[in-house]
Amino acid sequence: MNSNNNILVKLNNAGFRQSEKWLVEGVSLTVEKGKIVTLIGPNGSGKSTTAKIALGIYKNIEGTVEKYTTKVGYVPQKISIDWTLPIRVYDFMLLTETIEDSAIDEALSLTGVIHLKNKNLGSLSGGEFQRVLIARAISKKPELLVLDEPVQGVDYTGEIALYELIKKISDTLNCGILLISHDLHMVMKATDHVVCLNGHVCCSGSPIDVAKNNEYKALFGEKASQILTTYEHKHDHVHSDEGEIKKN
Repeated sequence: MNSNNNILVKLNNAGFRQSEKWLVEGVSLTVEKGKIVTLIGPNGSGKSTTAKIALGIYKNIEGTVEKYTTKVGYVPQKISIDWTLPIRVYDFMLLTETIEDSAIDEALSLTGVIHLKNKNLGSLSGGEFQRVLIARAISKKPELLVLDEPVQGVDYTGEIALYELIKKISDTLNCGILLISHDLHMVMKATDHVVCLNGHVCCSGSPIDVAKNNEYKALFGEKASQILTTYEHKHDHVHSDEGEIKKN
Protein backbone atom coordinates (compact mmCIF):
# COMPACT_ATOMS: atom_id res chain seq x y z
CA MET A 1 0.00 0.00 0.00
CA ASN A 2 1.26 3.49 -0.80
CA SER A 3 1.09 5.42 2.46
CA ASN A 4 2.28 8.58 0.72
CA ASN A 5 0.07 9.48 -2.24
CA ASN A 6 2.91 11.53 -3.75
CA ILE A 7 5.19 8.52 -4.26
CA LEU A 8 5.41 7.44 -7.91
CA VAL A 9 8.16 4.82 -7.81
CA LYS A 10 10.25 3.35 -5.02
CA LEU A 11 13.33 1.13 -5.38
CA ASN A 12 14.20 -1.02 -2.38
CA ASN A 13 17.74 -2.42 -2.40
CA ALA A 14 17.34 -2.97 -6.16
CA GLY A 15 19.99 -4.50 -8.39
CA PHE A 16 20.45 -6.22 -11.73
CA ARG A 17 23.09 -8.58 -13.01
CA GLN A 18 23.88 -9.87 -16.45
CA SER A 19 26.21 -12.77 -17.33
CA GLU A 20 27.09 -13.25 -13.64
CA LYS A 21 28.17 -9.60 -13.33
CA TRP A 22 26.37 -6.98 -11.27
CA LEU A 23 25.57 -3.90 -13.37
CA VAL A 24 24.27 -2.17 -10.25
CA GLU A 25 23.23 -3.36 -6.80
CA GLY A 26 21.74 -2.15 -3.53
CA VAL A 27 19.96 0.93 -4.89
CA SER A 28 17.19 2.48 -2.82
CA LEU A 29 15.46 5.67 -3.94
CA THR A 30 12.03 7.28 -4.10
CA VAL A 31 10.63 9.63 -6.75
CA GLU A 32 7.66 11.76 -5.69
CA LYS A 33 5.31 14.06 -7.60
CA GLY A 34 6.86 17.47 -8.30
CA LYS A 35 10.35 16.31 -7.24
CA ILE A 36 13.51 15.77 -9.29
CA VAL A 37 15.86 12.93 -8.35
CA THR A 38 19.19 12.94 -10.19
CA LEU A 39 21.48 9.95 -10.73
CA ILE A 40 25.13 10.86 -11.24
CA GLY A 41 28.26 8.75 -11.53
CA PRO A 42 31.06 7.82 -13.93
CA ASN A 43 30.49 5.86 -17.15
CA GLY A 44 29.48 2.27 -16.41
CA SER A 45 28.34 3.11 -12.88
CA GLY A 46 24.81 1.74 -13.38
CA LYS A 47 22.84 4.95 -13.99
CA SER A 48 20.94 3.76 -17.09
CA THR A 49 20.47 0.31 -15.55
CA THR A 50 18.88 1.91 -12.46
CA ALA A 51 16.56 3.96 -14.67
CA LYS A 52 15.52 0.81 -16.55
CA ILE A 53 14.88 -0.98 -13.24
CA ALA A 54 12.61 1.92 -12.22
CA LEU A 55 10.81 1.75 -15.57
CA GLY A 56 10.26 -2.00 -15.27
CA ILE A 57 12.32 -2.75 -18.41
CA TYR A 58 14.52 -5.16 -16.44
CA LYS A 59 12.26 -7.75 -14.85
CA ASN A 60 14.62 -10.27 -13.26
CA ILE A 61 15.97 -7.97 -10.57
CA GLU A 62 17.26 -8.20 -7.05
CA GLY A 63 15.27 -6.27 -4.43
CA THR A 64 11.90 -4.72 -5.23
CA VAL A 65 10.32 -1.93 -7.23
CA GLU A 66 7.06 -0.38 -6.06
CA LYS A 67 5.39 1.53 -8.87
CA TYR A 68 2.31 3.66 -8.25
CA THR A 69 1.68 5.08 -11.72
CA THR A 70 1.34 3.81 -15.26
CA LYS A 71 1.57 7.30 -16.73
CA VAL A 72 5.26 7.33 -17.61
CA GLY A 73 7.33 9.31 -20.14
CA TYR A 74 10.86 8.24 -21.13
CA VAL A 75 13.70 9.80 -23.10
CA PRO A 76 16.38 7.13 -23.59
CA GLN A 77 20.08 7.92 -23.83
CA LYS A 78 20.31 6.73 -27.43
CA ILE A 79 17.68 6.84 -30.13
CA SER A 80 18.25 5.58 -33.66
CA ILE A 81 16.99 7.92 -36.36
CA ASP A 82 17.49 7.61 -40.09
CA TRP A 83 18.33 11.27 -40.68
CA THR A 84 17.87 10.86 -44.44
CA LEU A 85 14.14 10.31 -43.98
CA PRO A 86 12.12 13.47 -44.70
CA ILE A 87 10.18 13.38 -41.43
CA ARG A 88 8.74 16.49 -39.80
CA VAL A 89 8.73 17.17 -36.06
CA TYR A 90 4.93 16.80 -36.12
CA ASP A 91 5.17 13.34 -37.78
CA PHE A 92 7.87 12.27 -35.31
CA MET A 93 5.56 13.12 -32.38
CA LEU A 94 3.00 10.68 -33.84
CA LEU A 95 5.37 7.85 -34.79
CA THR A 96 4.37 5.34 -32.13
CA GLU A 97 1.04 6.55 -30.79
CA THR A 98 -1.94 8.79 -31.44
CA ILE A 99 -1.73 12.18 -29.76
CA GLU A 100 -4.29 14.99 -30.07
CA ASP A 101 -3.04 18.01 -32.03
CA SER A 102 -3.75 20.25 -29.04
CA ALA A 103 -1.57 18.03 -26.81
CA ILE A 104 1.25 18.12 -29.39
CA ASP A 105 1.07 21.94 -29.55
CA GLU A 106 1.01 22.19 -25.75
CA ALA A 107 4.07 19.94 -25.35
CA LEU A 108 6.06 21.70 -28.10
CA SER A 109 5.13 25.09 -26.60
CA LEU A 110 6.25 24.05 -23.10
CA THR A 111 9.61 22.89 -24.45
CA GLY A 112 9.99 26.06 -26.56
CA VAL A 113 9.96 24.45 -30.02
CA ILE A 114 6.41 24.99 -31.32
CA HIS A 115 7.92 27.04 -34.17
CA LEU A 116 9.70 23.89 -35.40
CA LYS A 117 6.51 21.80 -35.70
CA ASN A 118 6.69 21.52 -39.51
CA LYS A 119 10.50 21.52 -39.79
CA ASN A 120 12.38 18.47 -41.00
CA LEU A 121 13.82 16.53 -38.07
CA GLY A 122 17.21 16.32 -39.79
CA SER A 123 17.55 20.12 -39.88
CA LEU A 124 17.37 20.56 -36.09
CA SER A 125 20.31 21.41 -33.85
CA GLY A 126 21.27 19.05 -31.00
CA GLY A 127 19.46 21.20 -28.45
CA GLU A 128 16.34 21.51 -30.58
CA PHE A 129 16.19 17.74 -31.11
CA GLN A 130 16.53 17.09 -27.36
CA ARG A 131 13.64 19.51 -26.73
CA VAL A 132 11.51 17.64 -29.29
CA LEU A 133 12.34 14.32 -27.59
CA ILE A 134 11.29 15.78 -24.23
CA ALA A 135 8.11 17.22 -25.81
CA ARG A 136 7.25 13.77 -27.15
CA ALA A 137 7.77 12.25 -23.69
CA ILE A 138 5.51 14.81 -21.94
CA SER A 139 2.79 15.00 -24.62
CA LYS A 140 0.54 12.60 -22.65
CA LYS A 141 1.19 14.42 -19.36
CA PRO A 142 3.08 11.68 -17.52
CA GLU A 143 3.21 11.56 -13.74
CA LEU A 144 6.73 10.08 -13.89
CA LEU A 145 9.30 11.30 -16.41
CA VAL A 146 12.60 9.45 -16.86
CA LEU A 147 15.34 11.38 -18.70
CA ASP A 148 18.58 9.54 -19.51
CA GLU A 149 21.33 12.11 -20.26
CA PRO A 150 18.90 14.56 -21.91
CA VAL A 151 21.59 17.18 -22.66
CA GLN A 152 23.93 15.06 -24.79
CA GLY A 153 25.06 16.73 -28.00
CA VAL A 154 24.27 20.17 -26.57
CA ASP A 155 26.71 23.00 -25.83
CA TYR A 156 27.25 24.48 -22.34
CA THR A 157 24.69 27.28 -22.72
CA GLY A 158 22.20 24.83 -24.16
CA GLU A 159 22.76 22.48 -21.21
CA ILE A 160 21.89 25.20 -18.69
CA ALA A 161 18.73 26.08 -20.67
CA LEU A 162 17.67 22.40 -20.85
CA TYR A 163 18.09 21.88 -17.10
CA GLU A 164 16.03 25.03 -16.49
CA LEU A 165 13.40 23.59 -18.83
CA ILE A 166 13.36 20.29 -16.92
CA LYS A 167 12.73 22.19 -13.67
CA LYS A 168 9.94 24.13 -15.39
CA ILE A 169 8.33 20.88 -16.62
CA SER A 170 8.42 19.43 -13.10
CA ASP A 171 6.75 22.57 -11.71
CA THR A 172 4.20 22.92 -14.54
CA LEU A 173 3.07 19.29 -14.79
CA ASN A 174 3.76 18.47 -11.10
CA CYS A 175 5.40 15.27 -12.34
CA GLY A 176 8.23 13.41 -10.66
CA ILE A 177 11.45 13.25 -12.67
CA LEU A 178 14.24 10.69 -12.53
CA LEU A 179 17.13 12.42 -14.28
CA ILE A 180 20.49 10.99 -15.30
CA SER A 181 23.27 13.54 -15.55
CA HIS A 182 27.03 13.45 -15.99
CA ASP A 183 27.57 16.72 -14.12
CA LEU A 184 26.36 17.65 -10.63
CA HIS A 185 27.39 21.27 -11.19
CA MET A 186 24.85 21.66 -13.99
CA VAL A 187 21.92 20.19 -12.02
CA MET A 188 22.67 21.84 -8.65
CA LYS A 189 19.76 24.28 -8.89
CA ALA A 190 17.42 21.96 -10.79
CA THR A 191 17.33 18.93 -8.50
CA ASP A 192 15.88 18.05 -5.09
CA HIS A 193 17.81 14.86 -4.38
CA VAL A 194 21.00 13.32 -5.77
CA VAL A 195 22.05 9.65 -5.82
CA CYS A 196 25.73 9.11 -6.68
CA LEU A 197 26.38 5.66 -8.16
CA ASN A 198 29.46 3.59 -8.81
CA GLY A 199 27.94 0.14 -9.21
CA HIS A 200 26.23 0.82 -5.88
CA VAL A 201 25.10 3.93 -4.00
CA CYS A 202 28.21 5.83 -2.92
CA CYS A 203 26.25 8.64 -1.32
CA SER A 204 22.90 10.39 -1.60
CA GLY A 205 21.18 13.50 -0.31
CA SER A 206 20.76 17.14 -1.25
CA PRO A 207 23.09 18.42 -4.02
CA ILE A 208 25.25 20.30 -1.51
CA ASP A 209 25.51 17.29 0.83
CA VAL A 210 26.63 15.05 -2.04
CA ALA A 211 29.13 17.68 -3.25
CA LYS A 212 30.70 17.68 0.24
CA ASN A 213 30.80 13.89 0.52
CA ASN A 214 34.29 12.31 0.45
CA GLU A 215 33.20 9.38 -1.76
CA TYR A 216 31.81 11.83 -4.31
CA LYS A 217 35.06 13.83 -4.17
CA ALA A 218 37.09 10.64 -4.65
CA LEU A 219 35.07 9.77 -7.76
CA PHE A 220 35.11 13.21 -9.37
CA GLY A 221 38.38 14.61 -8.01
CA GLU A 222 39.37 18.22 -8.63
CA LYS A 223 36.15 18.93 -10.51
CA ALA A 224 34.14 18.16 -7.36
CA SER A 225 36.06 20.73 -5.30
CA GLN A 226 35.52 23.39 -7.95
CA ILE A 227 31.77 22.77 -7.89
CA LEU A 228 31.65 23.22 -4.13
CA THR A 229 33.78 26.38 -4.21
CA THR A 230 31.56 27.93 -6.90
CA TYR A 231 28.37 26.92 -5.09
CA GLU A 232 29.52 28.26 -1.72
CA HIS A 233 30.74 31.51 -3.29
CA LYS A 234 27.32 32.07 -4.81
CA HIS A 235 25.48 31.27 -1.60
CA ASP A 236 27.52 32.94 1.13
CA HIS A 237 26.52 36.37 -0.10
CA VAL A 238 24.14 38.19 -2.39
CA HIS A 239 24.66 41.12 -4.72
CA SER A 240 22.53 44.24 -4.23
CA ASP A 241 20.93 46.00 -7.21
CA GLU A 242 23.87 48.40 -7.15
CA GLY A 243 26.32 45.49 -7.35
CA GLU A 244 27.47 45.68 -3.72
CA ILE A 245 28.14 42.39 -1.93
CA LYS A 246 25.97 41.68 1.10
CA LYS A 247 26.71 38.73 3.39
CA ASN A 248 23.79 36.37 4.01
